[in-house]
Amino acid sequence: MTSLFAALAYLVGSIPTGYLLFRASEKKDIRSFGSRATGATNVLRLKGWRYALPVALIDIAKGFLPAFLALRIFGDPVLAVVCASLAVFGHCYPIFIGFRGGKGVATAAGAMFAIAPGPALLSLAVFVATIALTRYVSLGSILAAFSFPFFMELFHMRFVLITLTSPILLIIIIRHAENIRRLLSGTERKFGRKTETIE
Repeated sequence: MTSLFAALAYLVGSIPTGYLLFRASEKKDIRSFGSRATGATNVLRLKGWRYALPVALIDIAKGFLPAFLALRIFGDPVLAVVCASLAVFGHCYPIFIGFRGGKGVATAAGAMFAIAPGPALLSLAVFVATIALTRYVSLGSILAAFSFPFFMELFHMRFVLITLTSPILLIIIIRHAENIRRLLSGTERKFGRKTETIE
């Protein structure tokens, strides 16, 4: 039963929200524009807040619900963290659209709030503060992901749970490899800057 639930967590994470909304609106593949990702940040740059907000909310729910339900149904924090990782993996590597999806930030945020609301709130503060100071969404995402295990330790959470969040951190770093290279070279796009025209 738990294995089936974990598989469902991956499938829920694989629902390509940004891809579907962009396809419905533009009849085009969002992965051909902007950052080539399917997440809310790319939707925001290409289509604006009216389209990006529902994408962000649904992507957050994709991470929150599997982890939250694992806690409520099975009462198992370890299973909740595993389901959280699988939901993020599904968002980044969705089976439904050829394993090319988003960067996992919104889905990871939802999962983090289900697993550990206190540490997640502090990580959100890191995310917001970094963007406010630098206007780099990618940097905010990376630092928020890195800070989460430390905040879990601050809240004296079980070591096994902290360790099991490592895949989420690893996935986010891998998906932001290009952003890290651009940050180091000084060519990363800042928040609010339009990337390109949809043609």
